[in-house]
Amino acid sequence: MTDIVIAQTTIDDEDRAKALARGAVESGLAACAHVDAPFTAFYRWQDKVETAQEWRISYKTTTDRLAELEAWVAGKHSYDVPEWITLPVTGGSDAYLSWVVEETSRN
Repeated sequence: MTDIVIAQTTIDDEDRAKALARGAVESGLAACAHVDAPFTAFYRWQDKVETAQEWRISYKTTTDRLAELEAWVAGKHSYDVPEWITLPVTGGSDAYLSWVVEETSRN
């Protein structure tokens, strides 16, 4: 079976987060995407510690579609250096994992 991954990014606007989530699913790059409630982020940027409210988007996809998803998100993201982290899925129900593969194989 194709390897399944969860890819994550963050963004500072709820509507943009929803658009990034929906667009990736509509284009077949992710089987689904979750937008988490806003949280407070602390990070260092250009030698200053910054604070921002952000939304996390978690995409369920396959390793076969991961590079394309990353390029798609980067092209639509508003940050200079968007967070992009991938986590391997090491287990799950066969039915769910098969569904992720099926949904990301359509395009």
